[in-house]
Amino acid sequence: MKGFLLSFRSEFFKSRKTLGFWAAIILPFLICLLLFVGFYTKSERLSGMSPMLLWIQFAGAILGVMGSLFLPMFIIFIAYSVNSVEHKADTWKSLFSLPISRWAVYTAKYFYALLLIFLCMTLFVLFTIGFGNLLSLVKPELRFDNYHMEGTLALLYFKLFLSALGILSIQFLLSLLWSDFLKPMGIGFFATIVGVITASKGWEYCYLFPYSHPMLALKLMPHNISNSATPQINIDLLTKEIFVSVAVSVFVFISGYFIVLKKSVR
Repeated sequence: MKGFLLSFRSEFFKSRKTLGFWAAIILPFLICLLLFVGFYTKSERLSGMSPMLLWIQFAGAILGVMGSLFLPMFIIFIAYSVNSVEHKADTWKSLFSLPISRWAVYTAKYFYALLLIFLCMTLFVLFTIGFGNLLSLVKPELRFDNYHMEGTLALLYFKLFLSALGILSIQFLLSLLWSDFLKPMGIGFFATIVGVITASKGWEYCYLFPYSHPMLALKLMPHNISNSATPQINIDLLTKEIFVSVAVSVFVFISGYFIVLKKSVR
């Protein structure tokens, strides 16, 4: 455990000035800010909408981009950026020669990448809620403050996070085995396009393909609305694509460790 904590801390110090680390913070802010500006400039057109529909429009626009292309590509970039420091400096041998087990180094890198993605998802929730409520202050006709969507957004982004676990494990392993960015990027981009197509076309078995999971996780979001006096969006976390995503993540993560050991990463 001590070796894992030391390695995890080392990952933070190595990456805190990299683009991968700051992308997890800046991108949620920029995307939510763009939506804020869009809603601000079109406030007169949107003023007649109910608070719930305003939130669905505002949050749904961000989630739609996240579930299709943005999240898989972000994961590809994060998975590579965590390992790129060792690739560029050619320090894999010296890293694995330290008095810390390879398992500790491997798991620390993976969970640090996982933390960056979780941080990104958390900031999307906070910035979405923050900018939505800010709109109700600067544009009172947009009644965002009359409906509370904090819990729903947290569940949606947590589901999106779970749907990304399979992609992360695959891309993390690819970025370990190949030092150049083009190979894991090319494979990830092609798989993402295939995932988007299969999910959008409603292929029966697309839930078995990890790169379609983010889109599938949010596909039914607008329809799962209960008919009650105060409408609420119902989020089902126990869906097929989430189970497959977690299963693929665990399998590839464990298999990847033995593949890395056998290959002797340089």
